[in-house]
Amino acid sequence: MQKITDIRREFPIFGHYPDLAWLDNAATTQKPRQVLEAERYFYERQNANILRGIYPLAAAATEAFEAVREQTRAFLNARSTAEIIFTGGTTEGINLVAQCFVAGRLQEGDAVLVSILEHHANFVPWQQICRQKKARLLVAPVRRDGSLDLDALAKMMLEHGVRFLAIAHVSNTLGSVNPIAGIIAQAHRHGIPVLVDAAQSAAALPLDVQLLDADFLAFSGHKLFGPTGVGVLYGKQELLEQMPPYRFGGEMIRDVTFERTLFAPLPQKFEAGTPNIAGVMALGAALDFIRNLDREAMHRQVQTLLAYATDELRRIPGLEIVGQASVKAGILSFVLGDVHPHDVATILGEQQICIRAGHHCAQPLMDFMGMPGTARASFAFYNTEIEVERFVKAVNGVRRYF
Repeated sequence: MQKITDIRREFPIFGHYPDLAWLDNAATTQKPRQVLEAERYFYERQNANILRGIYPLAAAATEAFEAVREQTRAFLNARSTAEIIFTGGTTEGINLVAQCFVAGRLQEGDAVLVSILEHHANFVPWQQICRQKKARLLVAPVRRDGSLDLDALAKMMLEHGVRFLAIAHVSNTLGSVNPIAGIIAQAHRHGIPVLVDAAQSAAALPLDVQLLDADFLAFSGHKLFGPTGVGVLYGKQELLEQMPPYRFGGEMIRDVTFERTLFAPLPQKFEAGTPNIAGVMALGAALDFIRNLDREAMHRQVQTLLAYATDELRRIPGLEIVGQASVKAGILSFVLGDVHPHDVATILGEQQICIRAGHHCAQPLMDFMGMPGTARASFAFYNTEIEVERFVKAVNGVRRYF
């Protein structure tokens, strides 16, 4: 992999803020120059609505847009571009599956299975669908170390009427990495389709939807060094073809009369209206950026930072690391005695050390663990050991202050 100093030069924000220690990568990642330039290039040189005009500029925009769909297919190793739906982000992708796939299959007394680790975006949609259908929401617990209780999950799969499993690949709060391939295989043995929330894993781990045999998988561009407001839903073609759309408008129509509407084939069936074209172009640039890096080296860098930060924080009296699963992504949650996590984040923020504090959109998990929230540092490959040292020193300063 390139030197970290060289990689950081590709991210303009670090030039504008030389002292910035961005340790909130689980919330969103910073953007390399080529991503920013891709969005600007579209508006300056390619701006036209796609799939509509027959003039050359519109044709070129459509071709560039669909080229990103092919990039995304290759990134996930999907079988076909028909399986790649552009969305507004992970949340929209999950809601699409909830409304268009699961809602039509749930009957009174059936169940949807999730885990206690889930982000609200992979919890609330299923909760609401179950309420509407008078179905049950089953929630698998975690063990004391923050890892998913796989035995409990397996037992719940055997419960009568489990029709769907929605599971995070990586916990956004604790960093726990779920053994997703084994979970999917087990669910499929019981005839249970699976959606994978890959919001935290898309940047951290290789994703091969054919190898995983995922039925659905969703992620967001902004956690993958791309723009906000764009994401991807992968779905097996045979399942997507069975599903009705849940938004209606332009370009998802094959034919309309007063009496009936015929919908366009995949993937346009689920992409009503003008999409975030510039965002998709920038997503393509982010995928290019990642493809040209050594992902194995990226992973090692993050794991090195995680281990270093973990070891150093453990030396701080009164500090408790929350979530110590044996396999973790670069996410480190902690509490510092009686100091409120918001106070920790506020004081660090004054030193340009950016971490997250609160329940991390995982209130059921926090309630389960008996705490209102945690402070959370999350690492990317552009972070450095010097930033970790600043972070640990600042946390220790908070302890002494209080």
